[in-house]
Amino acid sequence: MRTRHALLATISLLAFASTASAADLPRQRMITKAPVYTPVYNWTGPYLGINGGLGWGSSSWDGFGAGSLDTSGGVVGLTFGYNWQTPASPLVFGVEGDIDWSNIRGSFSNAGCPGGCETRNNWLGTFRGRVGYAWDRVMPYITGGLAFGDIHANQAGLAGASTTNAGWTIGGGIEGHIAGPWTAKLEYLYVDLGNMSCSAPSCSVPTSVNFHTNIVRAGLNYRF
Repeated sequence: MRTRHALLATISLLAFASTASAADLPRQRMITKAPVYTPVYNWTGPYLGINGGLGWGSSSWDGFGAGSLDTSGGVVGLTFGYNWQTPASPLVFGVEGDIDWSNIRGSFSNAGCPGGCETRNNWLGTFRGRVGYAWDRVMPYITGGLAFGDIHANQAGLAGASTTNAGWTIGGGIEGHIAGPWTAKLEYLYVDLGNMSCSAPSCSVPTSVNFHTNIVRAGLNYRF
């Protein structure tokens, strides 16, 4: 009988010791996934895209007194460029060019031009430098450089005149990464193509015609 009691006591003591030892073991930590690494976006490389928007401005015909007019119309075309960004800096330097079909035009009539006089721009291009500040995938920028395009001065019933002029442009915008190689931008440009001359008999009165416009356009670029 005593042997039996001693055996039961031993078993109880071993069970108690095992439970106490298990309670003293450190709890296992829950396994967590490592954070996904997202590399910082770099803007370096060439790109090609499309753009489209609206232009509005004014033109004056100096030989016709108060011969001034408002111009407006749409633009659409192609964009190409290249960006440079060093990994250690948020500054992005680039060059960008574009060539657009344009329908920016306007007309006026007065005593000197009773049938109506029109200034029209059929195509417009720019070649500019860009300086941007990259907040990872978003980049505001300023831009400026050369502008070139045609100016048509048409007086009703006469031949009128046209020329291709080089001028200047300045503006700014913001561009952002969408997905994969695609970026989108919104941009403002002021463009001044200078003056052209229309002399008699192409115009009834020799005149100097100028053209300048504001352009707001959106663009979609594919980066290579």
